Amino acid sequence: MLLLLPLLLLTSCFDILEKANVKADGSGEYTIILNASKSKTRLASISKMETINGKKVPKRPEIEAKINEAARIFRAMPGLSNVKTSMDFDNYIIKLSCTFKRIENINAGLEQLKAKNIIGKMVPTQIYSQNIAGKSFTRNKINTFRSNYDKMSKTDKEIFNDARYISVLQFESSVKSQTNNAYSLSPNRKAVKLEVPVLDLILQKKLLQNTIFFQ
Repeated sequence: MLLLLPLLLLTSCFDILEKANVKADGSGEYTIILNASKSKTRLASISKMETINGKKVPKRPEIEAKINEAARIFRAMPGLSNVKTSMDFDNYIIKLSCTFKRIENINAGLEQLKAKNIIGKMVPTQIYSQNIAGKSFTRNKINTFRSNYDKMSKTDKEIFNDARYISVLQFESSVKSQTNNAYSLSPNRKAVKLEVPVLDLILQKKLLQNTIFFQ
């Protein structure tokens, strides 16, 4: 997703969807999607440029190579399997999904992506943890990007104006309680969802961290 940021600098209409479906034994499925389809016409024009706002515009082969390398790294990680990617450059939708034996395998995969310079050093990697015996699942606290945001130019900041982040966590077990009520609880009590402007996360008006307790 970070590779696409130069393409997104002239549009603020994109969504990031992060989804985890967790079984009672701790295994499950993980998916992350960048959807910029609302801005596909503008992005198609930007993609033909060499630079934008002084930054190099990544070309399709470069983006494909990086995403394929990320998938290769995930496939080599213990505990991760069924790694799949899809890249729709007509609608600007990029997806990566996999299955995990335990949610911490996702953290380890992200650490490897950081070690191989596929994602930046500021990107959080220890994002999930689970205590099966204690019947809890945690979306860990991450570092704020406020200081980085404050250093950006006014033009670059506009990328976040209408961008949205959606987190969906689904479980086999019923949720008893949670520590962050900004996450809405489904009627069957087996899923929680957070949908917020990305800018609210950067400015810490909304927080991602949440510990979910099961019945």
